[in-house]
Amino acid sequence: MHPVPVRYMPGQRDDDVAITAFDQAGHRSTRRSRESELRQALAERVARWTEGVDHLNTAIPNLSFHRREAPTLPMECMVEPSFGLVVQGAKRVIQSGDAYIYDADRFLITSLDLPGSTQIIEASPDKPFLGLGLKLDFRVMAELMMQVAPDHDDAPAGRGLVVGDMTEPLYDALNRLLALLDDPNAIAVLAPYIEREIYYRLLTSDQGARLRQIASTGSQCNRVSRAIRWLRAHYDESLRVDDLAAQVQMSSSTFHHHFRQLTGMSPLQYQKWIRLNEARRLMLAERLDAASAAFRVGYASPTQFNREYSRLFGNSPRRDIDSLRGGADVALSIVASY
Repeated sequence: MHPVPVRYMPGQRDDDVAITAFDQAGHRSTRRSRESELRQALAERVARWTEGVDHLNTAIPNLSFHRREAPTLPMECMVEPSFGLVVQGAKRVIQSGDAYIYDADRFLITSLDLPGSTQIIEASPDKPFLGLGLKLDFRVMAELMMQVAPDHDDAPAGRGLVVGDMTEPLYDALNRLLALLDDPNAIAVLAPYIEREIYYRLLTSDQGARLRQIASTGSQCNRVSRAIRWLRAHYDESLRVDDLAAQVQMSSSTFHHHFRQLTGMSPLQYQKWIRLNEARRLMLAERLDAASAAFRVGYASPTQFNREYSRLFGNSPRRDIDSLRGGADVALSIVASY
């Protein structure tokens, strides 16, 4: 442990300096102990509710729990705007080649619907991976921003994922939110207030400046988010990027720049990812053949579909689906949101 810097004042005795340093060290030790207790309480709550299940949508809207008892392979998914916390174990999210690893000391926030893959990297039957996800409403966060004075410098623009450090007040608020599951009648009344407190704790965290940038109504991130909502609803239609840029009130060059900066992809690559993963889901879950799935998601040419599918998934549609039918983890990941 590094020594704690203590300011020495003229006339101050050496034993006073020692006492000050001791008090500071004691305060940090107490804080870490309290955080550890709160983290353990979260883990116990999630473990109790997920006994025997991998995924649970709780009685609190937008709150879900996750449990795995062994590490997993990387799984393709669309990560929705959400707050994620691992309360036991560790997880890796890969988005456009960038890896984000988080555990019980760090949270992950995604601000947009982002294509990527997730992988559980620490889990066992004795100490399973336990996580929680809370879908975020950035409109509520934008309203709250008006009442919260910024206490961090402006953040540089970056990818639509951020990893931040957990704090004691954030652990505490999450524990109180999860405690409501044992008092169902109180959820409708109290959960919205605790969720607002969680938003406040995030806005005043080490990632507060970045979250302000994301949630600002007129920000480039907000405009790209509107474009992404359109792409997800109309992925099977032909795409004119210039028209989409105009729809969100951006020039084509600015739109391209910020879209790639936030997602790691161009708008056309984003649409292609959605189309190919939806086609994969249709072939796997609804047993469509490759040509029918290609047509359903907007491809006019089966040859182009087969070529782009093989490039993304590393195999032809038929071989890929045959291999997936024996892999439950991969099949589930196609529809996973966290």
